[in-house]
Amino acid sequence: MSPSTSTRATTPVPTFASLGVPAVINCMGTFTIVSGSRALTQVVQAMAEATNHYVHMDELMRKVGERLAELMQCEFGYVATGCAAGLAGLTAACMAGADPERMARLPNTEGMKNEVICQKRHRNTYDHAIRLTGAKFIEVVTRADLDAAISERTAMIAITGSNQPSETIPVAEMIAVANQHGIPCIVDAAAERPDVPNRYLTLGADAVAYSGGKCLRGPQSSGLILGRRDLLWAAFMNGAPHHALCRPMKASKEEVMGLLAAVEAWVNGRDHQAEWRMWEGWLETVRAAVATLPTVRTRIEMPGFSNVAPMLHITWDEQTLGCSAPQIAEALRAGDPPIIMPARPDALVMMPYMMETGEAEIVAQRLLALMSNRPSAGQRRPEPPAPTVDVSGQWRIETTYSLGASLHSMTLKQEGAALSGDYRSQYAWTSVQGSVSGNAVSFRTMVRYEASHVTYDYRGEVEGDIMRGTVDMGEYYTAEWVAHKV
Repeated sequence: MSPSTSTRATTPVPTFASLGVPAVINCMGTFTIVSGSRALTQVVQAMAEATNHYVHMDELMRKVGERLAELMQCEFGYVATGCAAGLAGLTAACMAGADPERMARLPNTEGMKNEVICQKRHRNTYDHAIRLTGAKFIEVVTRADLDAAISERTAMIAITGSNQPSETIPVAEMIAVANQHGIPCIVDAAAERPDVPNRYLTLGADAVAYSGGKCLRGPQSSGLILGRRDLLWAAFMNGAPHHALCRPMKASKEEVMGLLAAVEAWVNGRDHQAEWRMWEGWLETVRAAVATLPTVRTRIEMPGFSNVAPMLHITWDEQTLGCSAPQIAEALRAGDPPIIMPARPDALVMMPYMMETGEAEIVAQRLLALMSNRPSAGQRRPEPPAPTVDVSGQWRIETTYSLGASLHSMTLKQEGAALSGDYRSQYAWTSVQGSVSGNAVSFRTMVRYEASHVTYDYRGEVEGDIMRGTVDMGEYYTAEWVAHKV
């Protein structure tokens, strides 16, 4: 059936191939940077059917919320445009409720509760979704800190489920304290399994947010929010199609129905044990291939709270094979098709969670070829040349981005080839470390704001009192820089 019979077009359907964008083999997991997961057939069919009709979005969300409640055995469900969007909507609801005048004022929180209590070790880069509402984080470490932080300004207690291994206050205790004081408690469980019954809601959490485009295999730009009906409905009121702060985070009828189809399949249609056995089989295919190489050692790692699938950990002696894990990971990514596999400094870690049938054999063959035929196998890498310059002193760094520029400064101390010192950005002061090889220089620093951070990895050459080169900022790409000695 055509999505529209009133408007017709004869243009071809664009594809990744037509754009020249290579499809990759995902041995990394459900990460947004590699487009999350592949949607189930039922999800695609539900989205295609949804686009054939018009509906009133309030009525659709009410009915879908009730169906999600039946499936997930909770009070209500809400479909957001991703887990982070759900966190933003829930935070707005905790501060403004469903009061239209208050909603219109956000992110101006004057006259509202606006403090969000969170364990220091539960802070992460997704805090931005909460901060954009105008909320202010209050960090706690101990139970005494938690008790002291609660006040008439407390709007919400936030928990990051995947950070539980490093927590200083148990999640159950955080939730119990929130319940004792009548404070909404929200859990970010983005890449966790939304099992039934829900462990966080059973403990007493008011809402828990999941990504719809990760283990559920729903639309990538969808989020599943479960919990109290009044709180979730207020979160919906604070977003599209209503004209409040989260209006830009619009869930379409196609995404709403696609996520519902994913949840239906999660509860009633998928064999989770068979999926686990399939992943183990793919890991064994790769393990058996690389285990034939000298010094290679493998082991299976069990997952934590997120990306719940077994992982293959591969290590070897770099001098024997003449290659490092980061080098192999880079070569895998540069191949055809590109293979995205995470590398630690001393190991490759293969995650089969988002792989498809037939890909394990491709990965095994490529790994075996790359690790068997390194031109420097058995040879020691040459020592880097001794420094021919001394960059000790104060420097002013001008960085030119794709749009805009910044002026930073640093004070370096050089001892042999090693660099250390202080680094000052526009808004922060931190440390810097690096090295000098000949007249080539490299140094690295990390600048933080709240739980967000950016890493600057500088590489360049020295010419007198000037250094210049390229800085790698990870997900923020690269920029050109030049430094003048002060």
